[in-house]
Amino acid sequence: MIPAREVSDVVIVDAVRTPMGKGKPGGALAGVHPVDLLAQTLTGLLDRTGVDPATVDDVLIGCVSQVGEQSATPGRMAWLAAGLPEQVPATTIDRKCGSGQQAVHFAAQAIMAGSYDIAVAGGVESMSRVRMGSARLDADPYGDRVADRYSPGLVSQGVAAELVAATWKLDRAELDEYSARSHHRAAAAREAGAFTREIVPIVTPDGTVTEDETIRPGSSAERLGGLEPAFRTDATSARFPDIGWHITPGNSSQITDGASALLLMSSEKCTQLGLTPRARIRAMHACGDDPLLMLTAPIPATHRILERSGIDLADIGHVELNEAFAPVPLAWLREFAGSGADEARLNPRGGAIALGHPLGASGARLMTTMLSALDDGGHRYGLQLMCEAGGMANATVLERL
Repeated sequence: MIPAREVSDVVIVDAVRTPMGKGKPGGALAGVHPVDLLAQTLTGLLDRTGVDPATVDDVLIGCVSQVGEQSATPGRMAWLAAGLPEQVPATTIDRKCGSGQQAVHFAAQAIMAGSYDIAVAGGVESMSRVRMGSARLDADPYGDRVADRYSPGLVSQGVAAELVAATWKLDRAELDEYSARSHHRAAAAREAGAFTREIVPIVTPDGTVTEDETIRPGSSAERLGGLEPAFRTDATSARFPDIGWHITPGNSSQITDGASALLLMSSEKCTQLGLTPRARIRAMHACGDDPLLMLTAPIPATHRILERSGIDLADIGHVELNEAFAPVPLAWLREFAGSGADEARLNPRGGAIALGHPLGASGARLMTTMLSALDDGGHRYGLQLMCEAGGMANATVLERL
């Protein structure tokens, strides 16, 4: 009988991201093909770690709009564009907003199973060049049975955000105050140099981009309060007559260009190579929730991952919860108010409202930022949560080493 093999500890050696560029023509990164954007990110990661790229077993990349310039396995094309060894394969993952985080989970699971020793995981999305939703080609993505089950039909994420705000009784002032705070925190972090370690400069046709373009230090709840609701239509108003219509571009995540990448390996391989790991993956989980509310799955995901990890929420020093819309983190805070949730520890360097949300890259971007924050704050544990289309969520607990 073959003896049972021990599960490998998985460590993160390093993580990098691009600056965040506005996802529109004329944005700071709009002149860079998504393959080249990711290629520069991969080069930055490998140059920093000094790991021989030929020893990487696989490259797993999140990307949501896999069409046009992002259609031909962008991780593979980026690896080749960077001049890296041809024998290293790659694949592309779509778990909607959690794609980059799921890429990390799949890489970690392969290392735990002993299939890989070293993997690169991350994500990319150029929303200026590949329009959000363009992969659908105006087709019905649900089919008759889903439509029948959730009659009279599922809704967009923006309308789902309105339903979350109504369910948790979050008013417009709360949403705008939170959103302004996201910008202020991100601006303060940038001013303090907190993002310097994680950002790889990106060379564009117009020069080199070194800082996030999306942060608005002058944001205020008063200014945001002047924006009109973005998702109210005659049809949605008729279907949901009792909701307040509070979601605007100002309290939603920004459409953004960006990429991020992490180097993962077994702790044994890390020791063998003489590298110093930054964190250990302590626990991973994914779960589903109501697809109509859609954005609430981080709540059950939190319960489950804390149970699996054996860690109390009060012991988590840093929480990254993707700010797809302001109601998402605010509902989470309400839900865990009596369990150790602390607003000061939630997205203390701002979130997607300020930094943007390049769909396939965000899961890896949040993890990159969380690693830096754990190091700077001396925290032992970090929790990352991503709400995802269809009512899903990914959750990860990191332990700083």
